[in-house]
Amino acid sequence: MMKVDLCGIELDNPVIPASGTFGYGYEFAELYDINILGTLSFKGTTFHPRYGNELPRIAECASGMLNSVGLQNPGVDRVISEELPKLSRVFSKKVMANISGFSVDEYCRVAEKLNQVEQIGWYEVNISCPNVHGGGMSFGTDPKLAAEVTKAVKAVSEKPVIVKLSPNVTDITEIAKAAESAGADGISLINTLMGMRIDLRTRKPVLANVTGGLSGPAVFPVALRMVYQTAKAVRIPVIGMGGVEKAEDVIEMMLAGAAAVEVGAANLTDPLACKRIIEDLPRVMKKYGIRDLKELTGGAD
Repeated sequence: MMKVDLCGIELDNPVIPASGTFGYGYEFAELYDINILGTLSFKGTTFHPRYGNELPRIAECASGMLNSVGLQNPGVDRVISEELPKLSRVFSKKVMANISGFSVDEYCRVAEKLNQVEQIGWYEVNISCPNVHGGGMSFGTDPKLAAEVTKAVKAVSEKPVIVKLSPNVTDITEIAKAAESAGADGISLINTLMGMRIDLRTRKPVLANVTGGLSGPAVFPVALRMVYQTAKAVRIPVIGMGGVEKAEDVIEMMLAGAAAVEVGAANLTDPLACKRIIEDLPRVMKKYGIRDLKELTGGAD
């Protein structure tokens, strides 16, 4: 049995493409039937359109990559009028809306706009983006600010609110508990770790933004540790992510306490990554004597 529950909504399996790595979903429908997915978290959306950061935005590194895209998106109105109708033609399940802002008010305005979209099942409130200035991660590194955003979005939301946390903190459980106390229905983590690269020829940072977010297999052990700690600190569901590349990683994340698992950078190197992982889960479950994935969550005590 691969079905899991996420904030009261049943998923056929726990695998979810992570925001920022899967566009608005319909792009990948040209490669395979994306209805195989548990759900998907679409590209981070702000109230106004954003160009994002200057180029270059991507830098390679061993066992991962750095990105500094900076929340490039067409703005919530165009997402509603153009992007989501395209997605609805190829995906029949509820989707996760990743929302961002530069003020508490902006987060709320985006949520209020998206309330009208029936296909959206959850809000993933991104208080963890390291690549924008004056927003994103600034809310996710202070328990009081995290609670303030959570409480405000929860007050206007007609969907379950999942708060996405930054790993760039001393104690991630304090942020998680603050979000939970403010009414969060779930927690997702981790977003990317801060990093940088320097070009030896120019002796300057590779990224125009100087720093960027590190993702890929290099971050998996860090992500797993933080999911484990957070799942023990809160009573609400946790979505684990960070360096997940194969079915075994999904099982490991769930044992650490995740109710569902997002796949990020792997989609950029292998567009069929999520399909491959889902199709391989039954084999891995059989290998380790697992009959029901729901029974795994938090099993690594």
